[in-house]
Amino acid sequence: MFYHDKKLQYTVRVEKPSAQFAKLLQQAIGGNEGEIRVMLQYLFQAWNSRGPVKYREMLLNTGTEEIAHVEMLATAVALNLEGASADLKDDIAKSNSIIGAVMGGMDPRHVLSAGLGAMAADSNGVPFNGSWVISSGNLAADMYANVMAESTGRVLATRLYEMTDDPGMKDMLSFLIARDTMHQNQWLAVLEEIGHGSIGGVHPIPNSFPQSMENQNVNYSFVNTDISGEMSQGGRWTQGTSIDGKGVFQEEKARPMGGEPVLGAPDPLTHAQTEQMTGGPAPDQTIIDKVKGALS
Repeated sequence: MFYHDKKLQYTVRVEKPSAQFAKLLQQAIGGNEGEIRVMLQYLFQAWNSRGPVKYREMLLNTGTEEIAHVEMLATAVALNLEGASADLKDDIAKSNSIIGAVMGGMDPRHVLSAGLGAMAADSNGVPFNGSWVISSGNLAADMYANVMAESTGRVLATRLYEMTDDPGMKDMLSFLIARDTMHQNQWLAVLEEIGHGSIGGVHPIPNSFPQSMENQNVNYSFVNTDISGEMSQGGRWTQGTSIDGKGVFQEEKARPMGGEPVLGAPDPLTHAQTEQMTGGPAPDQTIIDKVKGALS
């Protein structure tokens, strides 16, 4: 169950309304670096959480906070658009050029679709894509995904900060940037905790799969695919003890370890060209028959 407070988490004020900046703010709402993404990511991770309850509670708290950040940004978009409607009418009356030029950089959907309000879309008007939301069911993998999401979100917020001279917008963005700082550290703290004092201790992910069952010849090898034959300049990833402390890094040149692939002849019922109906062995059962069997 969720509740709401009529008041914003932090003050949102706009001294110099800018329809163009409202368009840019849409990236922080519905872009792949935006607040809708982290809001849904943390909430789905919480709802899917199994194991110690404290991680579920933490994710619920932070996911709910991100709803407040969407609310702040949506308010900022609306306030930036409030002073744009009169100018927009004048521009439309004076020009027959394409809609983008008429709007002088404004997203036309802010008027046509949202009535001078925010949208669940990025700065190009592309709707939010739910496939960006990561909730794997593996706590360590999800925490790394969260660090990435907060990192790119903070990069975006700092760029937006540099793109406005409005004191109110800078103040709001300064708050959001600070929260991104906390959340990056928060997810890293979880990784350190479940890694027993070391982030490297969570590796390899998942740590529930026996490493004895993985190929021991390549599990700590950096593969150099440079065709020149020269070894790479090297780094921490090519020598010394691995980050998880369970192996030793080494570098080796790429080489084929398997044979040339040979595929079977085309399934007749997929209707490839006649000239293709040669090659490898024919399948014992056509793919069409297999699909029919699965459906029956």
